[in-house]
Amino acid sequence: MSAEFADTNIVLYLLDDGPKADRAEAILAGKPRISVQVLNEALVNCRRKAGMGWDDTSAFLAGVQALCAVEALTLQTHEVGRALAERYQFQVYDAMIVASALIAGCTTLWTEDMHHDLLVEGQVRLVNPFV
Repeated sequence: MSAEFADTNIVLYLLDDGPKADRAEAILAGKPRISVQVLNEALVNCRRKAGMGWDDTSAFLAGVQALCAVEALTLQTHEVGRALAERYQFQVYDAMIVASALIAGCTTLWTEDMHHDLLVEGQVRLVNPFV
């Protein structure tokens, strides 16, 4: 099992060119875990922001799923995420991703837009790979 987890923004950098895309590719080559929340957010961004059609979006997400084990969203994820949102002042959707990483036993959560170097619950460290 991978001890790493990737946030949505890391996955979406696969659609870009440049050094951030290269770093995202290196992270995903390590086969980190992701959650259904990450897939849902990537779907929205592919369709709305990137203007991708359904076929291209589906192909992209299938490629991501081939690289990453996907953690389900459960009632436990919701309950842990809600508590994390309150305790750490995370946005709700970010809290659900952190909760998924915690529940999966991960020690690193690759993310560009959360609190870099924060250790959550003594287990998972939020790491901005572009710092």
